[in-house]
Amino acid sequence: MNARKPTDRNLRRGWTTGACATAATKAALTALFSGGFPDPVEITLPKGEKPSFALCREQLGTDYAMASIIKDAGDDPDVTHGAEIIVTLRRGVPGCGIVFSAGPGVGMVTRAGLPVPPGEPAINPVPRKLMREVVETLCDQFAQRHDIIIEISVKGGAELALKTWNPRLGIVGGLSILGTTGIVHPFSCAAWIHSIHRGVDVARAAGLSHIAGSTGSTSEAAVQALYDLPDIGLLDMGDFAGGVLKYVRSHPVPRLTIAGGFAKLVKLAQGALDLHSGRSQVDFDWLALRIEALGGSPGLVEKSRIANTAAEVLSLAVEEAGTMADALTLDVARQAEQTGRAALEKGGAGSGVVLDILIVGRDGRILANTADDQGAIGIGNLGNGASTDN
Repeated sequence: MNARKPTDRNLRRGWTTGACATAATKAALTALFSGGFPDPVEITLPKGEKPSFALCREQLGTDYAMASIIKDAGDDPDVTHGAEIIVTLRRGVPGCGIVFSAGPGVGMVTRAGLPVPPGEPAINPVPRKLMREVVETLCDQFAQRHDIIIEISVKGGAELALKTWNPRLGIVGGLSILGTTGIVHPFSCAAWIHSIHRGVDVARAAGLSHIAGSTGSTSEAAVQALYDLPDIGLLDMGDFAGGVLKYVRSHPVPRLTIAGGFAKLVKLAQGALDLHSGRSQVDFDWLALRIEALGGSPGLVEKSRIANTAAEVLSLAVEEAGTMADALTLDVARQAEQTGRAALEKGGAGSGVVLDILIVGRDGRILANTADDQGAIGIGNLGNGASTDN
């Protein structure tokens, strides 16, 4: 078996937009009541951590206070890393309570199925709770009414939101203020998995009977064209097949399609639920054994065992005989379906979900589809179209 393990290194954790907004809220409200901004400002996160945040900007007016913090996502590849999270606080009318408002760059919810209802700013429940606790504590400390308007903005947030799932989820005008623990763990990709969950929630709330998770844009386009799925039925799954399968297991839909390139779905077929190259690798011994079981020649079996990429194995199968490539892609799709089925049936209500697997070439052609189990669709002359991470 080929050993291809990622190199370990120390990765720095970061802070969620919700944690940054909470810290900015504490700094601004302290200034509104006392006239001075604490800098740095310390907050308490849900699990008891007490991080401190340096202020980027601060401003105190006669009836408002503003503080901002630059989000540090650590070593996580987060689109909001470096974004300025801005909180402006004002006293509300007596009896209004704590009110959340979306400023520039923070989105508004327009579809059901998300943690906050339509018509509300896209500020998730845990960040709201953290900010409420800060406001209540400070209001009690300074003997002030609990009537505070919290406006959250993100500089350039509307543009950043176009790089996220927000438009597809029905969050318009900007980013969401997120976080369940306040901490961003490097490469945990919690925000991506969170978006997958919200995508399933929105699809279920809309009453969709069929959704699809895809590893990339090519496979997404293929599955949408094949089944005429609406945009809200499409999950940008990326490498997180497990994120889709485990959530659908407890939040079932009638039918789920997993679509992707050959290499990604080979890893799913081998039992991996995280398809990232740093966390799972193609097992070429496994591929060679599958080819041998399918009647491949000894030469093809050995070449596959020592191949460098899954694409190379598929190309070798094409060279030997188009029918071998067809058989291999369908076999991989069937094995991937078994992995997915096992994940769905591991408790929960997922056993009733109809699951099918679609393998898509680089050129967008469908190479195998377990929905009809009729075999691959004409890849004998695929050539360089037999790629992988789609």
